[in-house]
This record gives sequence, C-alpha cells and structure tokens, in this order.
Amino acid sequence: MLEIKNVSKTYDGGVQALKNVSFNAPKGEFLAVIGLSGSGKSTLLRCINRLIEPTAGQILWNGEDITAASPEEMRRIRRRIGMVFQHFNLVHRSKVITNVLAGRLGYVNPAWSLVNRFPKTDMEKAMQQLERVGIADKYNQRADALSGGQQQRVGIARALMQDPEIILADEPVASLDPVLAHSIMKHLEDINKKDGVTVLCSLHFLDLVHAYADRVVALNEGELVFEGLPQEIDDAKFKEIYGRDAERVG
Repeated sequence: MLEIKNVSKTYDGGVQALKNVSFNAPKGEFLAVIGLSGSGKSTLLRCINRLIEPTAGQILWNGEDITAASPEEMRRIRRRIGMVFQHFNLVHRSKVITNVLAGRLGYVNPAWSLVNRFPKTDMEKAMQQLERVGIADKYNQRADALSGGQQQRVGIARALMQDPEIILADEPVASLDPVLAHSIMKHLEDINKKDGVTVLCSLHFLDLVHAYADRVVALNEGELVFEGLPQEIDDAKFKEIYGRDAERVG
C-alpha cells in the first residue's frame, strides 16, 4: 500500500507545485495520474522516490515513512521502486545491454559497476528482460541508434532489473505516436497484471486511461481534484480537471 498524506511541494521562488495532496494506491493497482502540463504530475511521482524532496506531508510505503528515511534507507527503498521516464533517460553512447544492467546498480558492488562488471546471472536476467519487451536482438547496439519506442522499451527493461514492487512511469508515452503509445502501455499493463507490480503512470489522454487504468487521480494546479474510476469522469469533471475550454477526444 502506498499512502500519500497531505503532500505539498514549493520550489525555490515560491512556486507551489503540490498543495496538500492525499490518496492511497493499494498493492497491485494500475493508477493513472492525469492533468494538464504543469499540474504537478511529475513532481508527485518524483516526490514518491524522493528524486524531489517534498516540502510537507508524508509518503508511506507498506507502512514505512519514505519522507523520513535516511540516505542509506532510501538507497534500499529505491531498489524496489522502478522509474520510467518520458525522455527515456538512457546513456545514449552506451550499449542497450549496459543501459538495462544499470537497473542492478543498487544490488552490486559499486566498484564492479564502475567498470561495467556484473554477475553472469545479471547478464542473463538483462537478456530475459529485453526478450520480454521484444528487443533482445538490439542488445549490442548503442541506445541512440534505437527509435523512441525502442528506447522506452529499454527503459522498461531497466526498471524490471530492479525486481520492482512499484513502477513510477512519468508520462512514458508523451513522446510517442498513438500506435507506439499503446505498445508501451501494454508492456506496463503486462507487468502490472502478471507480476502484481503496482504502477503509477502519469498520462495526458483519457483514451489511454480508460484502456489501462484501474483507478485515476487528477491534479489541477497542484491540487487533487478527482479520485475514482475512469468511467466516473463525466463532462463536468473533465472540465474541472482540464479547464472550461477543453474538449474531450477520448
């Protein structure tokens, strides 16, 4: 169970990105986080694993207070929190297999990781994850030689190397066309349903929310304005989330 309790974030300069946000995400749920650009979606996801430090509030995961964790404790906690980024966050000049193995950095001797030495079991595991996302044949290519959709599959394979209990997917399909977007979402759905991994995925488009999410939370200017089922977002609620002039397309 992930519990977000009265979380706020104010950046330098006084910009308040999150305002007293509270909700729960039960284990094994696929939770969509929706809202306009600048609504606080990315800030919220990055607060959960403390890539961004919340200004106030609590984040509890299986009863453990992430917001109070020491640096040593956070290293342990982050091992089991996979992250998938909008712009892939790969080392472009490195090979695909090297990028995937980066998901094991929290588990191996730091000295080994500096020279890209990983146990044979990790090498085998990396190939298995690349096979799972359908790009095992690309393992020896540079990451920047891949298409956007293929690079995002590398990002998913890297997250899977952590044996995650939860995946935070920060607008993972915003850079992709609709066909590729569904392909990536199906991989996340497969991980959620087959592996029981909790997925928090920030999205823009309601058609993807309806197709993949069990439940939805919506942010507008940093405030939680909706929590419920995708089908409960009627026209009035849609305009509250996206603005009075917004038009539904899915």
